[in-house]
Amino acid sequence: MSDQIGVMPFQAHGALHGFVISGRWPDSTKEWAQVLVLAVRVAGLPGLLPTTTVFGAREELPDDPDPSMVGIVIAEGPILGSAALQPGRFAAHVPPALIMLHPPRETRPSLPECSGAASGCLLLPGIPHLGLEHRAAWVETDSDGTVTSMVSRVGVDPISDPDTAVLAMLLAA
Repeated sequence: MSDQIGVMPFQAHGALHGFVISGRWPDSTKEWAQVLVLAVRVAGLPGLLPTTTVFGAREELPDDPDPSMVGIVIAEGPILGSAALQPGRFAAHVPPALIMLHPPRETRPSLPECSGAASGCLLLPGIPHLGLEHRAAWVETDSDGTVTSMVSRVGVDPISDPDTAVLAMLLAA
């Protein structure tokens, strides 16, 4: 088993559709936050992400996958509009990770000199009544991919942040 995590974005119909994960799955909040940094950098590429979109981690593999592939993080749908995801979408099968990516036109930069910034949020759902806390990370990158903000936390109350609240709502039945 490889100790490296490979992440490769892929697109469909000119838009970001997901990320192939190879080698192994991230196994810590820190490793997932590093995947989020890459995802936000990709989301910041002009025209690749049309609107704020939720991505879910899946262990199911396509037919005839590359031997190193362990899963995908795939676009589940936008947050707003007629195709918006509905609460309870993941109630039957909770993904190990949910990512919400905001393209530059839907991100308000934390620093005024960072126009064209993209941002994202990661939620690693826990099972609080069993003592497994929710974990989350937030990342912002400017137009050249420089990380301008990065925060990760364990023991997150999903209601405390708008992005984690939306992701938690999508998980709720």
